[in-house]
Amino acid sequence: MADRKIIHITREQMAEQLHYAAMVSAMGNRPTSYHVVTYGCQMNAHDSEKLSGMLRDMGMTEAADRTEADFVIFNTCCVRDNAERRALGNVTWLKEVRKKNPRLIIAVCGCMIQQPGMAEKILKQYRFVDLAFGTSNLYKLPELLYRTLSSDRAVVVVEDEDTIAEELPIKRLRKDAAYITIMYGCNNFCSYCIVPYVRGRERSREMEAILREARELKASGVKEIMLLGQNVNSYGKGLEGHVTFAGLLRALDEIGIERIRFMTSHPKDLSDELIEVMGSSRHILPQFHLPVQHGNDEILRRMNRHYTRAQYLDKVRKLRQAVPGIGLTTDIIVGFPGETEEQFQDTLSIVREVGYDSAFTFIYSPRTGTVAAGMPDQVAEDVATDRIQRLIAVQEESQRKAMSRFIGMEEEVLVEGLSRRSSSEVSGHGRHGVSITLPGTESDIGSIIRVRVTAMKNNTLVGERIDEPEESICVKS
Repeated sequence: MADRKIIHITREQMAEQLHYAAMVSAMGNRPTSYHVVTYGCQMNAHDSEKLSGMLRDMGMTEAADRTEADFVIFNTCCVRDNAERRALGNVTWLKEVRKKNPRLIIAVCGCMIQQPGMAEKILKQYRFVDLAFGTSNLYKLPELLYRTLSSDRAVVVVEDEDTIAEELPIKRLRKDAAYITIMYGCNNFCSYCIVPYVRGRERSREMEAILREARELKASGVKEIMLLGQNVNSYGKGLEGHVTFAGLLRALDEIGIERIRFMTSHPKDLSDELIEVMGSSRHILPQFHLPVQHGNDEILRRMNRHYTRAQYLDKVRKLRQAVPGIGLTTDIIVGFPGETEEQFQDTLSIVREVGYDSAFTFIYSPRTGTVAAGMPDQVAEDVATDRIQRLIAVQEESQRKAMSRFIGMEEEVLVEGLSRRSSSEVSGHGRHGVSITLPGTESDIGSIIRVRVTAMKNNTLVGERIDEPEESICVKS
């Protein structure tokens, strides 16, 4: 596909949205409460933080439940068919809620709306929806809400543009950890994936804008940041000068935020420079999400992944050499068109060989408009279901072996909340990305606590606290 122009939203355009926000705030018929329902990935979760920030600045308060809000936004995902169906089902459910609350305004945004023909479908089949807008129009929420409140007709705006909007207000989900989007879109066009069509082409934020956001987060007390992008490894393409993801990580490491994470990475763009930075940094956590998708070279070729099994395994070897004990996670698809039993066995063998700490496993989901959707030899549902069950069994066995290396290790846990099973326990993630449960109370939330891992339960670890000052922590790999 041809390159498209990247549109940087100007200060004048942002000032115009602030003007609309002020007009909405002054309207007598504006909603007083809102609720954002989020589907999909961390990118969507961070977009929802931005939506919430704009609504907060328009004088609205967040409702704890969608049934209690005057304005409900569904921030949708379309990567998997079931995510799309869930979103539309819940939108339809709100039609009944409106009968009890005639003031309710319903909006749908995100990747699903960006699909060709979806805006027309919303207008025809979901007439109770008041507002729909695509991923490129998120920064225009104040203007779009003003238009919605000023009209008795639905407002539907879906622009096929590749935008970058800086300095949007953000209502962050947590005080101790935060997302930072470093780039948007994707140029890879994997044959099964709809992301480039709904999120646009790759476009990187200026490094200084990212560093400024990180410094502000550190000053506010944030202890962990997660860098987001459809393919963070290709960060910097299109920016002036020699700008790379490895260079960005070096600069962020110097800021001194205690924990730096990132996702998602494409194996073809994992450079030796990035691996070296992982090994030499002070604050980048020893974890890496490296989607393999499949273990067979022919399937990888038809997926348009641009690497072979051997090349992928070489990247894994280099990562483990540079960062001993690194936590590796992945994504895997079964039932890709034309997949044979022999090719599926190659996926099982690579799972055994790598030994992932965890894996997100999916049955191939045809998405209209992608190359794979038109491929012959679509795998039967019962065959795909059998394969994913066998894959999960192999992954669970490999995961138990991989997780056993933590027994007896010392780890640092950023406590995220109370345990679901006990009021005298808390849980969070260790430096290697694995969930760990430990003794604690609500007062520990947001703290980094040193533990010794004593046991393993299903997909989580159990730790005992080590009461030593934080500055003396020395975590073994």
